[in-house]
Amino acid sequence: MRSDRMKQGIEKAPHRSLFQAMGYVRDEIERPIIGIANSANEVIPGHIHLHRISQAIKDGIRLAGGTPMEFFTIGICDGIAMNHEGMKYSLGSRELICDSVEVMAMAYPFDGLVLVTNCDKIIPGMLMARMRLNIPSMIVSGGPMLAGRFKGREVDLISVFEGVGKVAAGHMDINELTLLEDCACPGPGSCAGMFTANSMNCLSEALGVALPGNGTIPAVHAGRVRLAKMAGMKIVELVKKGLRPHDIVTTDSFINAISVDMAFGGSSNTALHLPAIAHERGLELPLKVFDEISEMVPHICNMSPAGPHHLEDLFDAGGVYAIMKELSRKGLINKECMTVEGKKVGEIMKRVAVMNQDVIRRVEKPYHEKGGLAVLSGTLAPKGAIVKRIGVKEDAWHFVGTAKVFESEEEAGKAIMKGKIKPGDAVVIRYEGPKGGPGMREMLTPTSILSGRGLDTACALITDGRFSGGTRGLSVGHVSPEAAEGGPIAFIHNGDKIEIDLNKKSINLLVSKSELEQRRKKWRSPEPKIKEGYMARYAKLVTGAASGAIFKF
Repeated sequence: MRSDRMKQGIEKAPHRSLFQAMGYVRDEIERPIIGIANSANEVIPGHIHLHRISQAIKDGIRLAGGTPMEFFTIGICDGIAMNHEGMKYSLGSRELICDSVEVMAMAYPFDGLVLVTNCDKIIPGMLMARMRLNIPSMIVSGGPMLAGRFKGREVDLISVFEGVGKVAAGHMDINELTLLEDCACPGPGSCAGMFTANSMNCLSEALGVALPGNGTIPAVHAGRVRLAKMAGMKIVELVKKGLRPHDIVTTDSFINAISVDMAFGGSSNTALHLPAIAHERGLELPLKVFDEISEMVPHICNMSPAGPHHLEDLFDAGGVYAIMKELSRKGLINKECMTVEGKKVGEIMKRVAVMNQDVIRRVEKPYHEKGGLAVLSGTLAPKGAIVKRIGVKEDAWHFVGTAKVFESEEEAGKAIMKGKIKPGDAVVIRYEGPKGGPGMREMLTPTSILSGRGLDTACALITDGRFSGGTRGLSVGHVSPEAAEGGPIAFIHNGDKIEIDLNKKSINLLVSKSELEQRRKKWRSPEPKIKEGYMARYAKLVTGAASGAIFKF
């Protein structure tokens, strides 16, 4: 066993003595030792209950004859970090989480790992570590939050963000917003729509690195505890079989995951995280793969914020494997991919069914013929940009607007709140990319205020930053190269015309080549926004969004 490095032989007597100092008996030390990386804390609603999930995993490990040993990682709630300097640190935390799990699993050679997670950057950070370490392991999430209820309708966190814009526009009074605020997030779990956290938790199933139900069983259901207990039992089995991440996750696994992503219209952030996870696996996952799959896979599950359904609805309808089973009818899922259950995808799909065709439509009758995300390119984004096209009304798929340029999210947010953005404006927010931010902040506040003001179909928002999975409207992010690297977004002037065509998948700055070249020659890289500490180091190491904002040394 891998753990023998720290417990077997006469020379490891001091090591065993230290384990006994913590209360472990000899029988426990001799068993397979399973590390539990728990991201529980008291600052994320999706993680507030993870101690209970971790305890259930420990129970399962002990039932199967293993010994659990728990340690902890950091975690950031993007909703609480949103729209202030804290958001600069969110994406950067992904690499810290990955590194911290690696450090612990190398210092303590566990036989296996269970990674307990739930929210935005914690999930991909742990998945990256899993691929890097390549020891038997699996992901267990804390599950999605239930939707709230307000005036007889389902609401979620995005309803509150958009409510801010409605108040600014005079469409809602402050008392009504307060009532909405009180009920939109009714309890623990990752926020109720198909935002980044739930997208990644669902894709963990499609990748084969989590048990079925990981992405959809609500946080408050007893099934969530049972799933955690089963995961504890299963990890000991994986250790005994020697089934490692690289045996499970292949290029075909990523193609399955992207296909599911397109089918349920997941967060645009998946185009940032999946390439980073693939990189740790030693695989390339360029943006063109997302684009190719999006052209083939129909959008059959319309989730909030683009549609009416929440994760509890998807759970009742059969969950992620029900989506996969429906896609397989069109040959869009590879059934031969292995999973941490020790079974192939096709075997698992035999025991599931679509229980509600209003939530998971037939492939013959999709919401949209093509998938949720589209990759745009053109003179404004030579290396690509991402748009969640299912969140854009079709009458806005071709847009020509007048640029209004802002050098930060704060500048743009103030202008939108004060009513300075009008129909036909193309709001450009730059120097918010991985290097320029640094940290590639999410732009949920400005997009939500635009939506609340009723401008999400009349304006575009273009940024080298990124968007929350809760964003809708003509919001184009991940513009690459970013402004800090001297990408064309850095050369836009107020009043320039910008054309976006989702049918042609193009985004162009309507300025002559000669004029653009003159602007390029005059451009000077600005001073870093953060000059010391972790994010200053991050800015020097991180690559662009098109490659997943990974570190390259």
